[in-house]
Amino acid sequence: MTAEGGLRPVQRPRLYEQVVQQLLAWSRSSGLGPGDRLPPERELAARLGVSRATLAQALVALEVTGVVSVRHGDGTVLLAEPRVEAVLAALRERRDDLGEVIEARKALEVRLAALAARRRTEADLAAIEDALAAMADDVEQGGRGVQGDERFHAAVTAAGHSPLLARLMDEIADLIRESRIESLSQHGRPARSLAGHRAIADAVRAGDPDAAAAAMLAHIELVSDVPLLAPED
Repeated sequence: MTAEGGLRPVQRPRLYEQVVQQLLAWSRSSGLGPGDRLPPERELAARLGVSRATLAQALVALEVTGVVSVRHGDGTVLLAEPRVEAVLAALRERRDDLGEVIEARKALEVRLAALAARRRTEADLAAIEDALAAMADDVEQGGRGVQGDERFHAAVTAAGHSPLLARLMDEIADLIRESRIESLSQHGRPARSLAGHRAIADAVRAGDPDAAAAAMLAHIELVSDVPLLAPED
């Protein structure tokens, strides 16, 4: 609610936002640029005096805004010149968009899953299985399965054989990827997401549109729990 005189209550920066600010300021003062690698997470957390969970949130925030790349076994690499205010503004804009992205996914992907169950070909099923295998392999090795997750949803979209719905999905692909990265960064989430994918794949393979739609809806509701990007109360 707007305060008297048109002023709004001042919101305190979240802890991970403060960490983002410190990381970016330190990177610039250290002369780091695109292609340079940040120190290991354990070392960064100790130097900042925060938990590794809070540091992980900050790194995810930088990842979804395209500033860094975080890969299992490869560390954190800068992709762009760090600009503090631009990054924080982008994060706040994405939080505002999250609810609409979730609504769009429910409208589009639930329908696409049902269509995939009706229209899938053997080639479509093979693509879905390949994506599942890629994600499972990554998760088993300790990764988040981001690329396999993206491949799976793309394969289901393709199996729906609806060019219009596919174009609409493409329009929001970048926003979906941001929430995907944050969701799969949560403890235990990759394995649960993979299980949701398998339920969808089973229904598509069985040619059961209702079960495919229900499995996709349950999956989207699970992965839409992304506290980093969620608006504050």
